[in-house]
Amino acid sequence: MALRTGEFAHSLSMVFNAAESKKFPRPMLRHRSPGRKTAIVLDNARHHHAKMLKPFLQQRAEVLELLFLPPYSPHLAPIERAWKLARRFATRNLYSNGLQTLVDAVSSRFEA
Repeated sequence: MALRTGEFAHSLSMVFNAAESKKFPRPMLRHRSPGRKTAIVLDNARHHHAKMLKPFLQQRAEVLELLFLPPYSPHLAPIERAWKLARRFATRNLYSNGLQTLVDAVSSRFEA
C-alpha cells in the first residue's frame, strides 16, 4: 500500500515461490515517484530470502528496499489488515464450492 496515496498494489498467483517474489516488485517500481526509494514490508517466508533474488535486489538497491518483519509478528504486517477486510467484505456469507470461487471473490474485492 502506498502510504501517501493509499493505493493498494496486489498480484494474484496460485503458487508463490522465489520466481514470483522476483516479479512482484516490478509494477511498484514502474509507478514509484522519481527520485524516491520504494520500501516493501515482507514477512520472513523462505522465498523472500531466496538466493536467486540477490542479483535482482542488488541491481535495484538504489530504488528498492526490503524491510523484513520480526518472526511471528502478524500484528505488524500491513497485509493482515487487508486480509481481514477481504474476509469481511468478500467471503462473509459466501458459499464456496471450490477454491476458484474464493479466489474470484477476493480478487474482485481487491479490484474495487
